[in-house]
Amino acid sequence: MSDDATRPRVTWRQIGRDLGYLLPGLPIAIASFTLMVVGFVLGVGLVVLAFVGLFILMTTLLTARGFARIERARVGAMERREVGPVYYPPARERGLSRVLEVLRDRQSWRDWLFNVLILPVRVFTWSVTMVWLGLTIGLSPLIVLAWVIAGGGGFRGLPLALAHILRGVAVLESSLAWGLLTNETAALRARTEELSRSRQSVVAAEAEMLRRVERDIHDGPQQRLVRLTMDLESAQRRFDDDPQAARPLVEEAVQQTKEALAELRAVSRGIAPPILTDRGLPAALAAATARCPVPTTLDIDLADGERLPPALENAAYFVVTESLTNVAKHADASSCAVSVLRAGDSLHVQVIDDGRGGAHLGKGHGLAGLADRLAGVDGRLDVASPPGAGTTVSAELPLPVRD
Repeated sequence: MSDDATRPRVTWRQIGRDLGYLLPGLPIAIASFTLMVVGFVLGVGLVVLAFVGLFILMTTLLTARGFARIERARVGAMERREVGPVYYPPARERGLSRVLEVLRDRQSWRDWLFNVLILPVRVFTWSVTMVWLGLTIGLSPLIVLAWVIAGGGGFRGLPLALAHILRGVAVLESSLAWGLLTNETAALRARTEELSRSRQSVVAAEAEMLRRVERDIHDGPQQRLVRLTMDLESAQRRFDDDPQAARPLVEEAVQQTKEALAELRAVSRGIAPPILTDRGLPAALAAATARCPVPTTLDIDLADGERLPPALENAAYFVVTESLTNVAKHADASSCAVSVLRAGDSLHVQVIDDGRGGAHLGKGHGLAGLADRLAGVDGRLDVASPPGAGTTVSAELPLPVRD
């Protein structure tokens, strides 16, 4: 095997990516270092003023996050791979609680530390890069001349060595980003906590659904069945003495049976509607919108008969039906529009009405259980309902990756 075959392949594209990463590094490092040190000193110095100092520290850490995102993008562009994983806790609080939430985030402090430590590293790597550029430009005519004199065989190792020097400098600098700007342990821990919360949400949603089913059965079919039993017992006592008097009771019992069956079908639709199980989401939503007393249009980006995973179909179906129930009961709307559309690797479900607005996800309201149900399939729910301007319920559900 020849020596050329055993040498690492040098690509001009990689040299260009390395230079594109290294050359702007020092100005970015000077800016980030200055903001980090000044913000930290000011925040600590003014911490006696409580909120002022803490607010400055929070702003400094959020700025560090911004520089960290830029750095991860730069390293990713140079190495042609995503830099991660990384995890920041979602903003759940406001005011002072939000400030303390940011200050307790370890990854934000790791970002701050990176922006401080990177300056001396980049002073070195930037200096080496400039020397490398000078040598490369200065020696290029000699390298070309030697290559021509040697008939294309001389000084092959020198350009390769120069390229490896540049690659080593770039790796030295990017290794600090991989060490401080990523945290696989924290990302896995956050995912574990998210799955635990999702499981609790699903359990809570199922418990709430069971309570509602029990209440609906108690208030509806059970009462009718009690009435049916009483009518049949009364008719039974009169059959021998007065058959004609028993006839109205039997007719009433038949009517009670029909109404009880209708109510049981309504309850079953809230558990696992047969049409959804048998024919899929398009047919089930078409039936649901047809039953809504408010005129409703349906736009669905799924072929009739196309099936999604059962958990996703159930989640999308209940988002629509629960939203339509709220429209019918509380919105005082004259029209409603339902859309179920694919967007990339997600299924977007939206229900819009022109009613009175004012809906929200607070406990005790009809939409409260939807967020918990969606959490079980990694979905998200958003409700926009300004008073007097209608309501928009939006859900995003991740679709499985297609083979």
